Amino acid sequence: MDDRTLLLDAFRAGIAGVDPEVATVRAAKRLGLSSRHRTVVIAAGKAAIAMSRGITNVVMPADGVVVAPGAAADAPFPVVAAGHPVPNEGSVTGAYRALGLAESAGPDDTVICLISGGASALLAAPAGGLSLEDLQTTNAALLECGADVVETNTVRKHLSAIKGGRLAAAAGRSRLVTLVLSDIVGDPLDAIASGPTVPDPTTFDDAVAVVDRYDLRERIPEPVVVYLEKGRAGGVAETRIEPHPRHEVEIIGSGTVAAEAAASFVRSHGIRSRIVSTHHTGEARKAAVAAVDTLSEVGEVLVFAGETTVTVTGSGKGGRNQEAALAAAIEIDGRPITFLAGGTDGIDGPTDAAGGIVDGGTIDRGRSAGIDALTALQNNDANTYLDATGDLVVTGPTGTNVADLWLVKRR
Repeated sequence: MDDRTLLLDAFRAGIAGVDPEVATVRAAKRLGLSSRHRTVVIAAGKAAIAMSRGITNVVMPADGVVVAPGAAADAPFPVVAAGHPVPNEGSVTGAYRALGLAESAGPDDTVICLISGGASALLAAPAGGLSLEDLQTTNAALLECGADVVETNTVRKHLSAIKGGRLAAAAGRSRLVTLVLSDIVGDPLDAIASGPTVPDPTTFDDAVAVVDRYDLRERIPEPVVVYLEKGRAGGVAETRIEPHPRHEVEIIGSGTVAAEAAASFVRSHGIRSRIVSTHHTGEARKAAVAAVDTLSEVGEVLVFAGETTVTVTGSGKGGRNQEAALAAAIEIDGRPITFLAGGTDGIDGPTDAAGGIVDGGTIDRGRSAGIDALTALQNNDANTYLDATGDLVVTGPTGTNVADLWLVKRR
């Protein structure tokens, strides 16, 4: 097996290791969920459809909704097709449908929330007279400025009527169960999907600090700045800080699980593999250079899981994994190294690629195609470059989401 095939197959094994339907079934059985009382299901995120299928293998809910990036015929409940990575009208519809279901539950009922990455954009109920356009503009600015996902979601929570524990508040005194497929390094429950069912330790002060840290006051709508400042002054109630009194929450999959599955696949082929980090963060291009320069034995496969960021300054097309792959290609030019960076959801930025896989010959292939790697990187145009060199990784949407996997091998 050549190195590219090995890393691609290991990447797919990592994705299979966090199959959301299988993980949901296991968790539901472990928690003793049943249909003895009225049950409603709220599933939101990139893995919402698969998680909703999983829960119906164990429980027969009375009602439910799936809020996902696209419609699907095989979902057990009505699907609201919502926007990602920027919210749309479907995101607002889905959020209010979720709040309505939670509010309909009585003290003898159970509300099951199936949460996965992407739900921050997919569930968007503007707070305090803000508009969907206000949220869209703010969201786009946060995605482009280099803020990490925890910082981004700190702001999102304070502009929302559903995030930051507000969905849990809507569930009243019903039994509340949340199953989470984590896409954030360290698995912080309050940040995953902006924590719709858990207490929020962040404040309006924290949200304003993020805005100022990235000089966003002139880039986001004035009503958003006014609302955040009003909240900081005590004129708007903080996000929910008290836990729901009858809440059970469990993380059923994460980047760590995916990394372990990828490393195990490599070892099953008699090749050494080592997980270097499951908390891999930072600016994508810098983190990629560090990853390919990590000391390792010849023939060993290194595995990284996490989520990096990109500060967008150019007008090109790509995502954090394609940017990482292009930066790695420049670093390993002519060297016997293969590097893969891919999103486990199969989607990297506003493209149809999951990421990229590059080797010591990628830059030569670019030269033959008449394109310059440094120029492409400076223009944030990794997608165009990797498409020309045949180095894109395209899986299509995978139905799961635990952030990113990177793999490095030296011959």
